[in-house]
Amino acid sequence: MAKAIFTTKITPSYNDLPELMYHFPKTYLRQATLTIGDWIVYYEPRREDLSPAGHAGRQCYFATARVTHIKEDVALKDHYYAFVENYVEFSSPVPFKIGSYYYESGLKKADGSTNKGAFGRAVRIIQDEEYQAIVAAGLAQINEKNKQEVAEPLVTFDSKRPVIQQIIERPFREAAFARLVKEEYGLTCAMTGITIKNDRGITEVEAAHIRPVKFNGPDSVRNGIALCRTVHWMFDHGLISVADSGDIIVKNIVPPKIYQLLNTNGKIRVPSNNVSAPHPEFLKFHREVIYDSATH
Repeated sequence: MAKAIFTTKITPSYNDLPELMYHFPKTYLRQATLTIGDWIVYYEPRREDLSPAGHAGRQCYFATARVTHIKEDVALKDHYYAFVENYVEFSSPVPFKIGSYYYESGLKKADGSTNKGAFGRAVRIIQDEEYQAIVAAGLAQINEKNKQEVAEPLVTFDSKRPVIQQIIERPFREAAFARLVKEEYGLTCAMTGITIKNDRGITEVEAAHIRPVKFNGPDSVRNGIALCRTVHWMFDHGLISVADSGDIIVKNIVPPKIYQLLNTNGKIRVPSNNVSAPHPEFLKFHREVIYDSATH
């Protein structure tokens, strides 16, 4: 087994859904196969395409996950899928280098410059200590945010404990997910626009998984939505959902007074950062499995 970097774009040219699977050509099959059973880090490059506006990528490591297995893509010759679990997004994206320090030693030439040839490989094997350093940097700010958001359980990242042991623990993952989602939505309910705080600054809004954890829903901000408690309960029980267009869908058994609380334009509020908006695949799952299967 081996740890690696998987490169994926904001708008991937491959059929990537990083929270669940990574799509790649046969060129990288040997390296990807080495990662089965081990952990990888996702990297977002700067280049999106060849146009002047195609340099919107953050050039950062943004999440980690464990590779479970690889399957051939039956629809596209010489392409494969690496399926992942235990996806965890970083509280703070990590740049590929800080000053003269490179998290991946293989990206640094002897003269101190960036090895563009190595950088151009979409799948790159890394050392265990490099993986540890990247993940520790990506999760380090959780501690500071936890001190500021007292509504969340006091779950912190401990740099002295094994990284993997911490990121597979459910309390840590739930706390990290909740902070990311609520932060992206400005501590405001996406369906009502309501923000409520008590005199100690504790917010009422909650982070809901769109595709539930019990259905292998990942702890990704794109699989999350900030909701007030009543709406969260209705969302989890299939009384309310969201169309791909952002329109709020409500069962006819919901009391009329609830409609008075919903956004007047009938749509959810989404994060200003489009990368954090709900992913259509997760919304589709919620509509088909949670909303449609609920009692009308």
